[in-house]
Amino acid sequence: MKSYLTHLECTACGDTRSTEGAHRTCQICGKVLYARYDLESARKELDRDSLASSLHSMWRYYELLPVHHLENVISLGEGMTPLVHARNLGAQLNCPQLYIKDESGNPTGSFKARGISAAVSKAKELGLTRLTLPSAGNAAGATAAYCARGSMEAHVFMPKDAPLSNQQECISFGAHLTLVDGLIGDAARLSREKAAQEGLFDLSTLQEPYRVEGKKTMGYELAEQLGWRTPDVIVYPTGGGTGIVGIWKAFQEMMVLGWLSQVTTRMVAVQSQGCAPIVRAFQAGADHAEPWQNADTIAAGIRVPAAIGDYLILEALRESGGTAVAVSDMEILRDVQVVASAEGIYPCPEGAATLSGLKQLLKEGVIDSSATIVLLNTGSAYKYLDVVAEPPE
Repeated sequence: MKSYLTHLECTACGDTRSTEGAHRTCQICGKVLYARYDLESARKELDRDSLASSLHSMWRYYELLPVHHLENVISLGEGMTPLVHARNLGAQLNCPQLYIKDESGNPTGSFKARGISAAVSKAKELGLTRLTLPSAGNAAGATAAYCARGSMEAHVFMPKDAPLSNQQECISFGAHLTLVDGLIGDAARLSREKAAQEGLFDLSTLQEPYRVEGKKTMGYELAEQLGWRTPDVIVYPTGGGTGIVGIWKAFQEMMVLGWLSQVTTRMVAVQSQGCAPIVRAFQAGADHAEPWQNADTIAAGIRVPAAIGDYLILEALRESGGTAVAVSDMEILRDVQVVASAEGIYPCPEGAATLSGLKQLLKEGVIDSSATIVLLNTGSAYKYLDVVAEPPE
């Protein structure tokens, strides 16, 4: 087995960098770097059908992930989460081909395990042993867990109102936890300061090249689970946007690999009405999203007032013919219970927001109810019991 990783490329100016050293954003324009692969060689040498006998984790796609040496992979079994045919919920909505990609079974209970596994593994390969990042909660817990697994040092910065479960898991995993009086942007500023002062490497969302590589495996899995085709619609809860751009990146890679004959998917970003910078920018036809002032939502994972990858999210939405929609916190809380009672899946608030968004788009006729629709549940409500314990009115 070998990784086909070749270089890093700026998504804005196209500058290229070697993968041998530690990089964050583009040194020329400051935008997001993507890992690039020799996909033409991979097309000739890789057989998608052989994946059936591979690892039952996201590392089954090892050749298309950025770690060159297997011994550097730090894994807790992340990925290969179920794609559940939501028949009961689909019957309620008259959507017979409704599915939920349920990420709640990942290590530490959310999809953050994917990106952190890839980023921490690559950090280990590059000789980086002291890491830091800001987080609304789940990324912090995942970083703490994977650093513990890899005998590495983790520093995490979270808003003080982050879910208690995330705070406790960071402490239990041995991370250095700092609670911040503010939002994710304030946590990011302190993380950067700590990195500069103590020589830590900062894993902030899309401010290093490898978390998105772990997240893109959701796209590979969806295609594989659907018999090497893509769904008509993916409804995705969007904060920093690593997942939505990662899935779109995966689809583009699979087209070059010949693993897909076409990409039919419309990407839909869902945000809370209390923090909807991407929705506002999409509706205005803008290429970038202005920071959202006074962000406020019970869905901590999508309370991101400003995303460095805003242009990539908007590009994925427009290239796919998709859209963006904002929903209320009341709708989100109600739909936590709707999903749970209909399908036995207990979704995090961010995951429930995808159902709220779907309902709105079905009502407006934006989405055809006969389409193959995938809702991304990014985590478990068990980590948000302090938020969802009180039933909505």
